[in-house]
Amino acid sequence: MLAAIGLDETHESAYRALVAVGAADVPDLARRLALAEPETERALRRLERHGLAAQASGRAGRWVAAPPGVALGALLTQRRHELEKAELAATLLAEEYRAQAAEPAVHDLVEVVTGAAAVAQRFLQLQLAAGHEVCALVTGRPIVVSGTENSAEEQAADRGVRYRVVVERSVLHLPTGLTELAAAIGRAEQVRVVDRVPTKLVISDGTLAMVPLTSRTVEPAALVVHASGLLESLSGLFEAVWRDALPLRIGEDGRTLAEQGPDAPDGTDLQILSLLLAGLTDASVAKQLDLGLRTVQRRVKRLMELTGVTTRLQLGWHAYERDWVARRAHPADDRPPSGAPPAPGLI
Repeated sequence: MLAAIGLDETHESAYRALVAVGAADVPDLARRLALAEPETERALRRLERHGLAAQASGRAGRWVAAPPGVALGALLTQRRHELEKAELAATLLAEEYRAQAAEPAVHDLVEVVTGAAAVAQRFLQLQLAAGHEVCALVTGRPIVVSGTENSAEEQAADRGVRYRVVVERSVLHLPTGLTELAAAIGRAEQVRVVDRVPTKLVISDGTLAMVPLTSRTVEPAALVVHASGLLESLSGLFEAVWRDALPLRIGEDGRTLAEQGPDAPDGTDLQILSLLLAGLTDASVAKQLDLGLRTVQRRVKRLMELTGVTTRLQLGWHAYERDWVARRAHPADDRPPSGAPPAPGLI
């Protein structure tokens, strides 16, 4: 627990033991710590340099603990000051970087990273730097790092970073695939599955992306894409794959994974969609179908989640694309459902 202020496990144990007894001789403390006396004395000397222990006056070889509230408080203050200086330096460097990149040239919008170690390091950096969301497409053929196994995921998840991951079905058949995916879902990551993803891809906060450039037959390399039209295209690719993928859920036994198929809308959903497309408001739809207003809104929200859209205009488009609403082939058939007013247009 005290590693953050420069103490390793041995020195922390020595300080804790000394605090517990108040004062102790080296042989007594060595027995308590199950250490050799020379090693115990070295630990006490280290604590003395940190201001955490001191030799008792008038009695050689006896040591006393410094009050934790005072001694540890001073060390914490010092570390905070050092962190503040490091944070200031990072801010200045970031400003300098932004100034240089104010009008980036085309070649500054992408980086080519080569070598297994460099690619793996950049992959971890993308996740550790994420502030709110990481999106990933994961293939069953990892080149340098596995899309489902890296400690950065746990650290980012602990900071509240949202994960949306699409894996191709072959990942489920990897030796540790199911275990790692179950762990990811247990961390509240959203995981979906498709038969095949077009490429391995990681996007951090929508501002930085990484895609592989090579296969396992040559030296690993990856392309890091900064904010640009190319990044927008990669984000669009992810969203398209995400919409068509099936959610993965942990089974009732807590170990197996199950695919959650897309729930088709029921008859009431189709009636609601038809009336909305005819131009009725939520309140009018509720009255027309003898439903509660909140029921209509809840069903519309579920349909939007089902199709992976964020606006009702998009929902209307998906409704036609999925044949949830009949397409009218002739102007004479262009009339609203029974009892509905003439359609003023799409919502």
